[in-house]
Amino acid sequence: MKHLIVAGVPRAGKSTLSRRIAKEWGWQHVSMDAVIAGFEQCFPETGVDTGLSVNRGKTSLEILCTISGKMAPFLRAMTSPEEYDQQNGPMVIDMYQLLPEDFIRCGLSSTCRILYLLTGDLSPEERFAIQKNYDTPEDYTYSLSDEERMEGCHCLVEQSRLIQAQCQRYKLPWVETARNREQVFAQIMARLKQAKREMEMD
Repeated sequence: MKHLIVAGVPRAGKSTLSRRIAKEWGWQHVSMDAVIAGFEQCFPETGVDTGLSVNRGKTSLEILCTISGKMAPFLRAMTSPEEYDQQNGPMVIDMYQLLPEDFIRCGLSSTCRILYLLTGDLSPEERFAIQKNYDTPEDYTYSLSDEERMEGCHCLVEQSRLIQAQCQRYKLPWVETARNREQVFAQIMARLKQAKREMEMD
C-alpha cells in the first residue's frame, strides 16, 4: 500500500482533486496546509513558517525551499509503516511546500506516490486574469489588492516552473491545470484508477 501526495502550487486544484479521490475511494484526506499552520502557531522554534514578517528579506522561492526541506522528513516519518496503522487505509495528502528534490532526498517514494499540479504554462498576467474572474470569498486571494494579487501570480508562476524543472530531472509526474481544469481532472482520475490498482499490489 502506498499513499498519494497531490502536490504543487496554490490554486492549481490540489484540494479539489484530493477530496474527489478521497470520496471516490474512501481514503483519508490530509491537508498539510493545516498541519503547517499548526507548526506555525505552536512550534515556531522549528522555523516552519510561511509568514512574510518572519521571513523578511527572503524570496518566495527561498521560503518554499526552506519549508519543503523541513516538512519532507516529517512527512516521511508520518507515512512510515512503523508509525502509520495500515489498517486505516491509504491517505491522499495535498501539499504545497514539497519540492521534487526533497521528495526524492527523503525517500518518500518508498511510502508514497506523488502527482504535481502546476500552472507554469501561463504568464503572470494570464494567471492574474483567471484569478480575478474566478476568485470566490473562500479563496485566500479574494480580499487581496490587485497589486498583491499580481505579485503573488509572479511568485506562483516562478515556483511552478521550478517544480516542473525538478519533476523533469527526477522523472516525477506533473500536469498543468490552469486551462480546461475539469477535463484535466477527468483524465487524471482515469490514470489514477490504473495507478490505484498498482498501489494495491505494492
